[in-house]
Amino acid sequence: MLYDNHGRPLDYLRLSVTDRCNLRCFYCMPAEGINYLPRKELLTYEEMLRLVDVLVQMGIKKIRITGGEPFVRRNLIDFMWSLSEIEGLEEINITTNGVLTGKYIDQMKAMGVNAVNLSIDSLDRERFHHITRRDELPKVLETFHQLMDNNIKTKLNAVVMAGKNHEDLIPLAELTRKYPVGVRFIEEMPFNGNGANYEQLHWNHRRILEELRNEYPDLEKVPDGPNSTSYNYKVPGHQGKIGIIAAFTRTFCGTCNRIRMTAKGMLKTCLYDDGVLDIKKVMRDGATDEKLKEAFLSAFNTRAKDGYEAERNRKKSKKVTESMATIGG
Repeated sequence: MLYDNHGRPLDYLRLSVTDRCNLRCFYCMPAEGINYLPRKELLTYEEMLRLVDVLVQMGIKKIRITGGEPFVRRNLIDFMWSLSEIEGLEEINITTNGVLTGKYIDQMKAMGVNAVNLSIDSLDRERFHHITRRDELPKVLETFHQLMDNNIKTKLNAVVMAGKNHEDLIPLAELTRKYPVGVRFIEEMPFNGNGANYEQLHWNHRRILEELRNEYPDLEKVPDGPNSTSYNYKVPGHQGKIGIIAAFTRTFCGTCNRIRMTAKGMLKTCLYDDGVLDIKKVMRDGATDEKLKEAFLSAFNTRAKDGYEAERNRKKSKKVTESMATIGG
């Protein structure tokens, strides 16, 4: 087992394969997009495979592929097949916006992808277009139904935003009536390339729960997993479950088992830090696998206690202004 300096086990890697995305969600990046990294600054697939192999040897059991939008990067499915062959890696998951995903679902099922997180902030086509700045809701819904038809474990992620999509809380929650899907509502965070869109968070986890209870008075609390980021609930008679993620309030830090690797090879031991180790540089400077392990262990042994400490310890800027596409969603 791999532990940080606070005794928390680390067994889950979120690996961003690209900072590029085919949507322009306003809570994730500016309308004009971001300054994308030159190709030479991105980790190659070969470098990613080496890093994952090293981390699995150290104790990582689960990996989630993120972006940007992962399927924007060419040959991603071949990379995922290679990941599936790493001995000791128990789970491969992916977070996607679903626009380009449909044609790869058969292969994802064949390689044993454990779960898919599908980002969808509205079921209303006009609101979806307004939030994402792209008219792609039909493709996303088609991907959702393909995932359901193939019995792939699926969670729908929706960021709840004042004046943008709070009307979608109940329509999205209603999907749990018919489908064995997890619908997760996420507090808005300031990772949009500009900083927070608000002076105070209007839709925090408590208000989201209040809205759900108004519609479903018999909403039941169900057990959360040992490292769950969400508070989980179920409406009696519904097939699926509802989760609420306090991503801005940061109430789940005490059990966090996650580390992040950005597309340019920067290790983040917390979503709110600004990078604690440039592992790409260490690797390209000729480090052996043992040296890579030493560098990782040094970073894990100085991990922030929670997101607030990580934010206070930021070196480049005390204000969070990165795009989630750059960090890795």
